[in-house]
Amino acid sequence: MKIKFPLILINFKAYREAIGRRGLELAKIAEEIYKEYDVSIAVAPQYIDISLIAERVEIPVFAQHAEPFDPGSHTGFITLEAIKEAGAIGTLLNHSEHRLRIDVIDEAVKKAKKLDIITVVCANTPEVSAAVAALDPNIIAIEPPELIGTGIPVSKAKPEIITKTIDLVRKVNENVVILTGAGITTGDDVAAALKLGTQGVLLASGVVKAKDKRKVLEDLAKAVLETI
Repeated sequence: MKIKFPLILINFKAYREAIGRRGLELAKIAEEIYKEYDVSIAVAPQYIDISLIAERVEIPVFAQHAEPFDPGSHTGFITLEAIKEAGAIGTLLNHSEHRLRIDVIDEAVKKAKKLDIITVVCANTPEVSAAVAALDPNIIAIEPPELIGTGIPVSKAKPEIITKTIDLVRKVNENVVILTGAGITTGDDVAAALKLGTQGVLLASGVVKAKDKRKVLEDLAKAVLETI
């Protein structure tokens, strides 16, 4: 399954609102919006729900994390092979809630390439983004952790972080896709992120905890269409 950009990537985290059946319902809403507006939307549910969702929707499914270990004696860890078998086409790495050492990120990115798994590596500063870009992941998501979950989008509160990230990353890697994360909740936030030069957004609570999830996703999709 190929991904088209701009991309709206929804991280379900471990929110109660997106566990099991509720997670599947949200993924189906995302699929409906994708089909109606032809805007690329992907979801990242908890590990236990990857198969449940991947088997029932026609949008990309990502894992929230994976380990670069080979299958074997690694109780409690999730391998890249396991997420692929479950139906995920990619994985987040180094989210602010699940930090990794740079050598582990490097190992995971290299192994994911061999397995044809898309990597979305999160970074908290422009400098870290540039360091990650040198590892050649498919996608980098810039997310200042102090803004995650606040409803205050980095694209508006600290647009210089986005522009500096793009500048530094492009000096290292011209091909990696850059997403904006942290505080994204509205179509205006998405439009601001795209106008600054990134190729999509990574968000969570703005969709997952919304009372009217369909309305929020429609707002995000319309903003993409109006901006590109």
